[in-house]
Amino acid sequence: MAMIYLDHAATTPVCPEAAKAALEAMTGGFGNPSSQYPLGREAAKKREADRAVIANALGCTPGELIFTSCGTEGDNWAIRAAVELNRRKGNHILTTAIEHDAVLQPIKALEKEGFDVTYLKPDREGHIAPEEVREAVRSDTILVSMMLVNNELGTLLPVKAAHEAIREKGAPALLHTDAVQGFLKVPFTPKELGADLVTICGHKIRAPKGVGALYVRKELLSKIKPLLLGGGQENGLRPGTEPTAQIAAFAAAVTAWGPDFNERIRAVRDYAARTLTAIDGVTLIAKGEAPHILAVSLPDFSGQTLVEALGGQGVYVSSGSACHRGKPSHVFEAMPLPQKVKYGAIRLSFGPESTVEEVDQLARLVRHICEKKTLLF
Repeated sequence: MAMIYLDHAATTPVCPEAAKAALEAMTGGFGNPSSQYPLGREAAKKREADRAVIANALGCTPGELIFTSCGTEGDNWAIRAAVELNRRKGNHILTTAIEHDAVLQPIKALEKEGFDVTYLKPDREGHIAPEEVREAVRSDTILVSMMLVNNELGTLLPVKAAHEAIREKGAPALLHTDAVQGFLKVPFTPKELGADLVTICGHKIRAPKGVGALYVRKELLSKIKPLLLGGGQENGLRPGTEPTAQIAAFAAAVTAWGPDFNERIRAVRDYAARTLTAIDGVTLIAKGEAPHILAVSLPDFSGQTLVEALGGQGVYVSSGSACHRGKPSHVFEAMPLPQKVKYGAIRLSFGPESTVEEVDQLARLVRHICEKKTLLF
């Protein structure tokens, strides 16, 4: 059986355009962009052209986009920078219980330092109610960090409502959103959301691992603390020689994301939802607004053993975020679901190359598991 890859929310295969751009940057335009001779100046010129491509897709100015190594770095930096900037204005942080660990862990560290943190929980479908956000924002809230698209459910979170609540309450809070799963998949711009800080990364859209970006609203560029100390790269905010090959690949992947991709992905995801939930023994957890993520459960089995059994047949899915490494997902745990449903949860996530034929092969395996009550094939 050929490999069936249904874990695009964890990472994506690198597209040919991105691989070609990276190779060209590594072999031809390999100069250090800080060097002042022609090879370096050409690398700097290409880096800025790539920055403009990504910024245009995000809906911001190139100067508001700072390159990072990944989404985790961007999330950690945004959270620490926002709290450092506002720490004399209040002590309250608002987030959700279903954020990626790249947000939850730095916020939990801040909680141990004495900050008051509110974690909003989702409903049965994985949504956070805008009214709950408005009620939770306080006059002493200094940071709201809320992901745009949940990485295990595909649900959209009410980021814009958080911005409106901050304004209504007169809170000093900065608004950060982890848009790693939303970038290119759902329409948004930082300005439309009212976000001050936005995290994105490349390997969720068919660029290589090792490159991401943090949007910083232009009014904050001169105020936030640098991530590191060193050279003057990235306007002194993120020193270190820029990974020009990864940046070139990131921009190429953005350009290669076709206008019909999301429609195609959604069609396969919706077909999977219909096909799998028609099988006796499969429960739908969430089919969110984003086009690429579907969460289901086989309550009679554990999610991790399902991942291993399907993987043995060449079908790759997950039991939650790749960062959990087999541990129960805190996202599913936060939902008001029967424990057996949480226990048997798996996430399917789709990309432009996914097909209904792959879904049919997955469905045959799942039907066998449910009918025979065994993971043996």
